[in-house]
Amino acid sequence: MSRDRLIVGITGATGIIYGVRALQALRDAGVESHLVVSKAGEMTRDYETDLSRQDLMDMADVVHPIGDVGASIASGSFRTLGMLVAPCSVRTLAEVATGVTTTLLTRAADACLKERRRLVMMVREAPLSLIHIRNMAAVTEMGGIIHPPVPAFYTHPRSVEDIVDHALGRALDCFGIEMPDMPRWTGENRRGRDAADASPVIPLRQDGQ
Repeated sequence: MSRDRLIVGITGATGIIYGVRALQALRDAGVESHLVVSKAGEMTRDYETDLSRQDLMDMADVVHPIGDVGASIASGSFRTLGMLVAPCSVRTLAEVATGVTTTLLTRAADACLKERRRLVMMVREAPLSLIHIRNMAAVTEMGGIIHPPVPAFYTHPRSVEDIVDHALGRALDCFGIEMPDMPRWTGENRRGRDAADASPVIPLRQDGQ
């Protein structure tokens, strides 16, 4: 394989920004992206962004129709680093957990599992039912990684973009792909930060308020 490849699946859970930023980060890192978007993912794109379908497709190196179960990414012989599902709906989670793969997206995820490649699913749902938890356990037992986009505040984010990029950067870490500007915990400078940087993103509640 002359160039690293990563499959990116976008499903109908809220948070399509994670998939969008993944495509941008992969291009910056020189990783070939193979995009597949579910029908519900297309609805979420229309609802949550100003991007057209073509705008989203143009961010990827290769785009595969959701119904093309004969596409390259459906086969284990097509070598990739694995697959990132960002965001991942609980329906997609359930299909992968049970092996009932009805679309190219879930078939590609299943192929990653059988080939022992990295499958990272940014599951976006709350609260979780017992079915969700059992499905997450099943995928984990099969070698997948459940990686919900949980925000970190030790980085002192200043914007929604900061929060999104940190969560995505941690997911890409699973593939050994670096987001150069992602802040990381070092254990240093826990005290004595500059006053301009000392306030958290959300002010603490003051007494009497």
